[in-house]
Amino acid sequence: MKSIHWIIAVAIWVFMASCSGSSTEEKIPDVVTYNFHIRPILSDRCFKCHGPDARQRKANFRLDTEQGAYAALKEGSKEHGIVPGDPEQSDVFLRIASTDTGYVMPPPESNLKLSPFEVELIKKWIKQGAKYQKHWAFSSVQKTDLPEADEDWTKNEIDNFVYTKMDEAGLEPNPEADKSSLIKRLAFDITGLPPTLEEQDNFLQDESPDAYEKLVDHYLKSKHYGEKMAAHWLDVARYADTHGYQDDGLRTMWPWRDWVIHAFNSNYSYEKFLTWQLAGDLIENPSKESILATGFNRNHKITQEGGVIDEEYRIEYVTDRTNTFGKAFLAMTFECAKCHDHKYDPISQKDYFSTFAFFNQLPEKGYQGDIYSGFPADPPRITITSAEVKDVLTFINKKDSLPVNVMVMKDTTLRPTHVLKRGEYDKPGDLVSFNVPNTIFPFDSTRFPKNRLGLSQWLLHRDHPLTSRVIVNRIWQQFFGRGIVKTAGDFGMQGELPTHPELLDWLALDFMNNGWDIKRLIRQIVTSATYRQSAVASKKKLSKDPENIMLSRAPRLRFPAEAVRDHVLASSGLLIPEIGGPSVKPYQPKGIWEASTSGRGLTKYIQDHGNDLYRRTMYTFIKRTVPPPAMLVFDGSNRDQCEVKRMNTNTPLQALVMLNDPQVLEAARVLAEKTTAEPLNLEQKIELIFKKIICRKPSADEIKILSDYYEESLIKAKSEKESIQKLTRYGEYPVKSSIN
Repeated sequence: MKSIHWIIAVAIWVFMASCSGSSTEEKIPDVVTYNFHIRPILSDRCFKCHGPDARQRKANFRLDTEQGAYAALKEGSKEHGIVPGDPEQSDVFLRIASTDTGYVMPPPESNLKLSPFEVELIKKWIKQGAKYQKHWAFSSVQKTDLPEADEDWTKNEIDNFVYTKMDEAGLEPNPEADKSSLIKRLAFDITGLPPTLEEQDNFLQDESPDAYEKLVDHYLKSKHYGEKMAAHWLDVARYADTHGYQDDGLRTMWPWRDWVIHAFNSNYSYEKFLTWQLAGDLIENPSKESILATGFNRNHKITQEGGVIDEEYRIEYVTDRTNTFGKAFLAMTFECAKCHDHKYDPISQKDYFSTFAFFNQLPEKGYQGDIYSGFPADPPRITITSAEVKDVLTFINKKDSLPVNVMVMKDTTLRPTHVLKRGEYDKPGDLVSFNVPNTIFPFDSTRFPKNRLGLSQWLLHRDHPLTSRVIVNRIWQQFFGRGIVKTAGDFGMQGELPTHPELLDWLALDFMNNGWDIKRLIRQIVTSATYRQSAVASKKKLSKDPENIMLSRAPRLRFPAEAVRDHVLASSGLLIPEIGGPSVKPYQPKGIWEASTSGRGLTKYIQDHGNDLYRRTMYTFIKRTVPPPAMLVFDGSNRDQCEVKRMNTNTPLQALVMLNDPQVLEAARVLAEKTTAEPLNLEQKIELIFKKIICRKPSADEIKILSDYYEESLIKAKSEKESIQKLTRYGEYPVKSSIN
């Protein structure tokens, strides 16, 4: 019977190979590896039924381990899933190559299938010995030799790795971008704000060989660097100004946000940044600052609705902390293992709840009290006074004399942790101890204390395979729009493979060897020739590498939601550069909060006035159930859960916001007023506005187009005075009556 299947499989394969374009378009590599060629196929099509999850495993056969794949299909049987070196005797190959609907794998009802190319790839892998490899992300960071590259192009070690891959793909690097492009790119990437006119002029006039490096250092020293870096971390930490759930009442976590900005501006090492947030209350001689940092763990949603089951919601909070830990620091989808063993990654349900135990020791309640008896900060919490802000916590922007309560971590008693059957709060199963998925990296209880401090020490161990790779990849993503591993939140079996694995390991090791220094890493990235390329995309490059995976040009990135509004405010001169402080409520369409309220908590949006209207967008008040609409339109996070990369969408609402938002109209009016008051001719005024918004001088053609548009608009303005006057009424910034 087996030989018949084999004959049919070969016949079908020969026919398909002769007809399919894929066999000619894709070349089977000389050496087929498990990690880079085979595992992605098996993970996508096979692991759901033949992977780590024992309860979902079919026919008691698993393909995610070599022991399972090589084993006899049945006890005493001569048939094996995979026979290394012999695809014709391997049931796996026979089934994936078959067209018999009762025999082929994956079965037709799964709607999954392998292409002829993939079948041939697996066949060659089996012929070459079907060698399994440890998942690349679970292998320790490897020291890699620096490849040779074009010395005339490279600026630092990053370029050696990038050039090698680029050259292998038949591509050449772009020339360096012009100075105007570089300063705009650098200013927004490091500070999230446009370069000032003075910065633009100084850089353009600086002919010294280290002019660019001096500009990099200038921006890294800016107080706005900390704001830009913190904006991403607020997504990771799911920071918001309300508790979430139905009632969605006020919380006061903004001092923790001020700490994050301070930590980046002070260039705290990632080692310290991570440790304090996970376990700042458990370090030796903890300070009020280190305890404040643990607010990271309390940024999750908290219910204030009466009648809920206390334990159910307490379990939800611990679940959130566990899931956030997995994604934020390990780039692993821990949440998949709460109800059952992970279907793709080696994380069992027992592993999940063993990790859960570290975050399960907090003396918190699922329901502390409603919004008329509850607090903006549920216990455990710390109280920050004005004596403290003045003398110790000087980075907190607190203006009034009232104390501020902030939720933090404080373990008091040892609470037993059980595996919860199907993840349900009221179905405790086996008792578990403090532990982690040992497949990733073993937790040595003789070296690491069994608490959150031990967990942070486990993360920061030199041999840990994930921690340095994950943060280096995420910082790389901030500057190139895409990580070396595209799936920045998933380094597991379903995640994408690194495009430049040697570069990722080199950067990760170098990062650890140099004190986990974040500013140093960023300086390496932005001073590289790779980063400094122009963004021009030739037809050849668009054809060969449309996604710019080989980095042969600078990426074209969209502004994040915060930068869209911040640029509007900064270029108009309205931006208030104050750092930190309580969240503010700028303009927002009427009725949004009122239409979504439960009748309790924050039921009405009360807009702020004065300088608070023009603060940076990262200080905008975020109500979880109704996030700021202008931020959502531009793909801002609603902060419901940990997010490490935002979506990119196209919607007409984006254009409508830029045309009709009162903040934009007000900024346009103020910019017009200020420019009109300048003793300049029309061409000079156009150039001034152009430099403020576009950050470069306009070309002659651009000046001609804008001059013509100005003349047309002036005629229209004179004939439609009433409608033009309406435009001058947008916003609360005073109108200069002396300006026409």
